[in-house]
Amino acid sequence: MAADAHAAFAEAAAQDGIVLAPETYDWLCEQGHVGLERVAKARRDPTIVQPVIAALATLTRIYADLGGDVSVLDASRENLLLPLDLVHAPTGTILEVDGAAHFTSFRLAALHRYDADAALGFDREGYAALCRELGPRTDRLGGGLPAKGFGFGGQPRERAYRDALIDLATPAMGQPPVVRIAAPDGDGAAAYGRHRAVLVERFAT
Repeated sequence: MAADAHAAFAEAAAQDGIVLAPETYDWLCEQGHVGLERVAKARRDPTIVQPVIAALATLTRIYADLGGDVSVLDASRENLLLPLDLVHAPTGTILEVDGAAHFTSFRLAALHRYDADAALGFDREGYAALCRELGPRTDRLGGGLPAKGFGFGGQPRERAYRDALIDLATPAMGQPPVVRIAAPDGDGAAAYGRHRAVLVERFAT
């Protein structure tokens, strides 16, 4: 359903001249925040040092809170990049259309760990409210599936961690804050319609 929602969102955006396409980044890979640290050090860019240090501290706490095994990240593949479906190339802005599975108690716990001044392109309190509302049901989505680093039943926790990774690593690496669009009903076109005016003003060419 997530792929369908992203495709419908991208199609609706394209009708307004907003081109969104898949993209990958070397700092967003299976290694999570371990990979982020590795790539950031290799960049030798003084402007990202402090933002990355802050992001790493928060992500380390979130990973531990969610029960992740950091030794798994250390042993993961640095060349397995995590794909992003919707990126506005002219501005480098990542857009995420979040279905119901992204609003869980695990995601809520991660959001509570963000610094008060974290650079976000979405309403954190609004997202937290949806997590509290939907969590009793969505915590079970994918709960029977294993997730690398989180064990059997760990998929919801892995999803919450990866959402946090995208949220915090992106501005730390010098890109605009991630724009998140809530679509718990899975309807990407309707989600675009709800935010069309703001998106056209910001991204239409």
